[in-house]
Amino acid sequence: MATIKDIANLANVSQATVSRVLNYDSTLSVADDTKKKIFEVAEQLEYTKHKKIKHVEKGKIAIFQWMTEKDELDDVYYLSLRMGAEKKIIDLGYDIVRIFKGQDFVPEEDIIGIVSIGECSPIEAKIMTDFTESVVFLNMNILSEQYDSVAVDFDQAVNSVVQFFYQKGHKKVGYIGGTDYGKNDLDHSPRKDRRTVAFENYAKQFDLYHEDYVFLDDFSVESGYKQMKKAIEVLKENLPTAFFLANDPLAVGALRALHEARINVPEDVSLVGFNDSSIAKYVYPTLSSVKVYTELMGKTSVELLIDRLETERKIAKTVIISTKLKLRGSTPN
Repeated sequence: MATIKDIANLANVSQATVSRVLNYDSTLSVADDTKKKIFEVAEQLEYTKHKKIKHVEKGKIAIFQWMTEKDELDDVYYLSLRMGAEKKIIDLGYDIVRIFKGQDFVPEEDIIGIVSIGECSPIEAKIMTDFTESVVFLNMNILSEQYDSVAVDFDQAVNSVVQFFYQKGHKKVGYIGGTDYGKNDLDHSPRKDRRTVAFENYAKQFDLYHEDYVFLDDFSVESGYKQMKKAIEVLKENLPTAFFLANDPLAVGALRALHEARINVPEDVSLVGFNDSSIAKYVYPTLSSVKVYTELMGKTSVELLIDRLETERKIAKTVIISTKLKLRGSTPN
């Protein structure tokens, strides 16, 4: 690993000169050729400044999952986020404290930080931030509140689906989704899920949005089945020729309802799910889905937490993770 001394030897100048040049000391009087030589040598040796790293004692990292264990099983997207975070925590040698929605948080002195998964209310967020400022919000962007966060690019994800349907010539596009797990602190009304908001926005841009084609309940397989049955019964011959579903379990349920109604997929109706969970490859036809890199998201949230603890960084960061549309049997080639 290159040092200032190495650069000074190769550039034939003093270590003090190297240090002042690399730190852009405006009071230093030195020839431009000398500056150029120092920067060239530093680049050649791949010199980087070293952060002062604070030693962080091994302790516990708390994971707040803002849904119940049952809800987590119904939407494995959130399970995948948690598993990604926990794998990184274990790899780094920390212990884990798990708190699911509805469980009381008992503060422990050796909890060094928190990873919060999913949408939470301001009151729920305050429970965590009152305990420690070392909180990373996973799947919830609150950069404006000066906290680190990791989020999926929902706009890019949903736009890729809507564009795909538009390019395939679909004129009627439906949406089956759920309401957000986060609750309003005042009236406890469900929030509109970000996938729903993004679908409305992009479908309108392509003149594909029709309120009658949007069905919302929860995120389970059973909900997908019931909502698609409702769509078939209510819309009849006006049933959309394509549906975007807010997660893969919804798509599995919807696929079953279409099979029962003898509606062929993808010949009559195309389906695209979200998250590209393992189940997408084992239903028939195989499910097209938006690939979300949940393990990377979970891992990144822990890396942000440890980075902030070690460097005592005061400036908040948000990391946006991209997605990829995976096309399979539920959409025509």
